[in-house]
Formats: sequence, C-alpha cells, structure tokens
Amino acid sequence: MLQMQDNREFLSNFTSKLTTFLLTGIPGLESAHGWISIPFCCLYATTLSGNSMILFIIVTQHSLHEPMYYFLSMLSATDLGLTVSTMSTTLRILWFHANEISLDLCIVQMFFLHGFTFIESGVLVAMAFDRYVAICNPLRYTIILTNSRIIQMGFLVMMRTLLLIVPLLLLLKPVSFCKRKALSHSYCYHPDVIKLACSDTWANSICGLVDLILTTGVDTPCIVLSYVLIIRSVFTIASSEGRHKAFSTCVSHIGAVAVFYIPMFSLSLVHRYGRSAPKVVHAMMANVYLLLPPVLNPIIYSVKTKQIRKSVLSLLFAK
Repeated sequence: MLQMQDNREFLSNFTSKLTTFLLTGIPGLESAHGWISIPFCCLYATTLSGNSMILFIIVTQHSLHEPMYYFLSMLSATDLGLTVSTMSTTLRILWFHANEISLDLCIVQMFFLHGFTFIESGVLVAMAFDRYVAICNPLRYTIILTNSRIIQMGFLVMMRTLLLIVPLLLLLKPVSFCKRKALSHSYCYHPDVIKLACSDTWANSICGLVDLILTTGVDTPCIVLSYVLIIRSVFTIASSEGRHKAFSTCVSHIGAVAVFYIPMFSLSLVHRYGRSAPKVVHAMMANVYLLLPPVLNPIIYSVKTKQIRKSVLSLLFAK
C-alpha cells in the first residue's frame, strides 16, 4: 500500500514537471473552426503544389540550370519546409480542437519554424546579390556565380541558421513557466513562448536580440545596399528600354522580399506594442506571416519570370 502511494506521488511529481502549452486557433470563432479550415486547406494545397511545381521545373529543365533559378529552388524548398513545420498543429486545432503541445515538441517546431525563417532571409540576400551581379557586372556573372560558389553560399546560410537557432532553443530547457500556458498562435513562436516564463529570461532575451541583429539586422541592409547599387547602375544605361528591361528582372525578387519582411515586421510590432489588441488580431497576423510568402512566391515568379511562366504552362497544358 505504501509502495503504491509512493509510486503515485512519483508519477504526480513527474507529470507536474512536464510542461505543456495550449495553442490557439482563431479566438472567438471556435465553433466555426471546421469551416475556417477550408480556406486554410486551399492555401496549404496552393503552397505545396506551387512550390513543388517550381522545384520540379527547375530540376527537370536543363535550360533553367542557372544561378538565378538555383536560388529560386532554394526559396521554394524553404517555403515548403516553413509550411510543413506548422501545418500539422494548425489543422489539428481546426479539425479536432487538439491544442495541447509539450515543451519538447514546441522546441522541435520552433527549430524548424525559426530555422526556415532564417534560411529564407539568407536566400533572399543571396538572390539580391545575384541580381546585383547580373545587372552591375553582367560580363563576369558566370565567373562570379559558379556552381561551387552557390553551394558555398547555401552552406553558409545553413551554418548561420544552426549557430543561431540551437543556443536560442537550448536556453528554453531550464526556464520554468507559469500556470497560464496559453499561446497566442496555432504554432510555437519563440517571443510568444518566452512571455509565459516565470523565471529569469535575461539570457534568452539577449540571445534573441543577437539572433535578430545577425539575421534581419544584417540581411535587410544588405538587400537595400544591393538595390541602391542596382538603381545607380541602371540609371547609367542610356536607353529607356534598357533601363526597363534591367528593372523588370528585379520585380519578382522585390515582390518576394516584400511578402516576407512586411508580415514579419508587422507580427513583431503586434507582439511588442499590440498587447491590448484583440486576440483575433494576433492570430490572423501570425497566420498571414506564415502563409503569405509560401503562397505568393510561386505566383509572383510564375507571372513575372518568362522562363518559369512558359515552363509552368507547358507542364500544365502538355498533351
């Protein structure tokens, strides 16, 4: 009898140490989650099919084996990873109202979510460099952007992501959390998780700030600098037709940068200054932040890039 009681106490203590969080769907519309899942499924289907098609076309079409399209394939692969990393928890909440997630699973999801976000930011910088070389130094384009150099750039983006994301998530393990463990989103987002901590999170905040500086703080000025140099170079072209042609090669990349950074900055501002905002605003901003880039990037590149557009149409309407 005494042994059974001790076992119960041990089990109780063990389970109490297991941290679980409650994910949030669309606050106030829980009864309509089934209907809300329909547009979500359509967006996920668009994302998965669109990015998979871009990848398939670039891999199979030898005419697209060029630096610009290699970077585009990296962008599509990253968008697929970003979508898959959060799709399971979002649909689970909308379909089954299953909103519990353990700390360990939360950390795993944040590893992929923030990891793919860091990678996408790095890929957008690489694509900006590609456009800079193509317009400002076209005669040396193939000499500068060789296959080995593209692989090196991809490796550096991956290494930077691992070096930044691993310490950030390891610092979460010793953190103790308050009894109220309801997150604002349908997935685990580091700033959202850290707000629920009861213990000191000074090291987590410093690490998060360093990560922000070394990703967005570095990547955004690099992209801006690339376009300043591109614009300066384009204005030296004598003919208006030549200037228009040069600018038109950048439209797709500018669109990809806009749909990535604008929702990300908006979500950060909501977390920092919008604490009094309705919960539904937080939920909608979080979903826009994750769904907008993967949905729109294949559409932007299919519409604005002639070679991709021709390949997509030939694939869709091939006899």
